[in-house]
Amino acid sequence: MDKDSAEARLIKGEQMKAVLNVGKYLPIILWLVAIHSFFVGIGLIFMPASVMPFFGFEAYAEKFFPVQGGVFHLVMGVAYALAAKDVERFGGLIILAIAAKFMAAIFLFTYYISIDKIWMVLLSAISDCLMGIGILLAFLSYSRNKK
Repeated sequence: MDKDSAEARLIKGEQMKAVLNVGKYLPIILWLVAIHSFFVGIGLIFMPASVMPFFGFEAYAEKFFPVQGGVFHLVMGVAYALAAKDVERFGGLIILAIAAKFMAAIFLFTYYISIDKIWMVLLSAISDCLMGIGILLAFLSYSRNKK
């Protein structure tokens, strides 16, 4: 009876380990973050100034900074996509992705709290934080389970 109980606990433990292995989703999470970044980048580059007030920002005359932000998002999207394509080869880009998401979240939360309560800044802070947490948890799980 004791042997059966120990065997049942072992099987249950292995089942839980398989359920908690979010590392297998790391490439999918990175692809989703890459797609998000590409769409944000395209939006920043091509969005007309007249739409900016909807997002809580003043309309602008000069396109340089929105375009620069858009190009940055496209570059980061390429980094996320490379990491998603080959997790082993581009592990350093996963570290970059985690750092980028948490730095962005800290900046955006700080901006929202201390400078201007723009709803899009808060939404971006929350989404960057959630993406960072997702990548971090999946990367830790992946790293633990690949051994």
